[in-house]
Amino acid sequence: MEATGGKAIVVGGSIAGLSCAHALVSARWDVAVIEKSTAPSTTPSLTRNPTGAGLGLDPQSQEILGRWISDSQLRQATFPLSLDLNRMTDSGSKRSKTLTRDENFNFRAAHWADLHSLLYKALPPGLILWGHQFISFQTYKDKSTVRANCRVAKTGEIVEIEGDLLVAADGCLSAIRQNFLPNLKLRYSGYCAWRGVLDFSGKENSDLIVGMRKAYPELGNCLYFDLAHNTHAVLYELKDKRLNWIWYVNRPEPKTEGTSVTMKVSKDALHNMHEEADKVWVPQLASLMQETTDPFINIIYDSDPLPRLQWEGKIVLIGDAAHPTTPHGLRSTNMSVVDAYVLGKCLERNRLEGLEKALEEYQTIRLPVVSEQVLHARKLGRIKQGLNLLGEMQLEQRGMPYFDGAPTSL
Repeated sequence: MEATGGKAIVVGGSIAGLSCAHALVSARWDVAVIEKSTAPSTTPSLTRNPTGAGLGLDPQSQEILGRWISDSQLRQATFPLSLDLNRMTDSGSKRSKTLTRDENFNFRAAHWADLHSLLYKALPPGLILWGHQFISFQTYKDKSTVRANCRVAKTGEIVEIEGDLLVAADGCLSAIRQNFLPNLKLRYSGYCAWRGVLDFSGKENSDLIVGMRKAYPELGNCLYFDLAHNTHAVLYELKDKRLNWIWYVNRPEPKTEGTSVTMKVSKDALHNMHEEADKVWVPQLASLMQETTDPFINIIYDSDPLPRLQWEGKIVLIGDAAHPTTPHGLRSTNMSVVDAYVLGKCLERNRLEGLEKALEEYQTIRLPVVSEQVLHARKLGRIKQGLNLLGEMQLEQRGMPYFDGAPTSL
């Protein structure tokens, strides 16, 4: 497709960045995606790596993704989540009872690496600059261009990339956002999450998996939330014989090195987690956590809603850079996909000469939506963790604002 718009520099090649690339290519813009990773995770050995995250795609995101990758590919790479089920676990008796059951959930479960691979392979070749570490950017008042400076991993040289638009898809710790909102601090939620993906291929008939199917009979079609005293866990099945689990644990904010929001764990910490799982959860879930290779800790942050999403008529935030959020509403990926789609449509309607208007329109459409969703996810997480017991709240996912779809135009 011949480009008729301007040139966009997208910083970050995660799912948000690749979604943005698809949306801008569809709007007939030239795109360069700057990504510090040196290569895509597209080989079978990498995409089956158990370390990583599962994610849930809502119907709106499924429809949008179907415009960029084939619907059949998306369905082959995901599992249905038709049920949203909240259960209460009694840690003493090790029995669970159903609290809520939504049989019209209609999400789909994907592994991060699988979705990322599909998006990457569907892009025109040459758009992603692998092994390019973003350093800084400059804008010019006398012309409508922006320049990004990057360090090339292979050579160490500094290169400059110039464009008409700079898109910050550089995650919740966005360096670009920091330039405009230097006082914005991420808010620690009060808890961290143990996360893991168990690959049980070749072990379908093992005692562990047979026991899991008995304790969680809707696996393969259900998003399970197990609530216990001041904690909760999430469980669902992924394509290709994988079980994704998350366990949220109240604790003081950990000290970390660098800028990562994930932590590798010591043998002692892993042993303590296994012992605590035996105390809290039904035996099958505790065994699942103990059998998972290389689980890791995700420190849970969000931020208060941002005052704006665009600056200077040529710099815009999408994805977690625009709305750091806790994961309880399954919003991060879904918000990123809709962000990208709306931005592409705004650029397509207004063209390059209307770039400033396009970014203002994007901000007007998305900012109210993502602000409400971030705050709802925060409250939902605090209630499920026993940190907020003032009043009742709907535990089901469909209590999320704009659950049935966010607006994509004014």
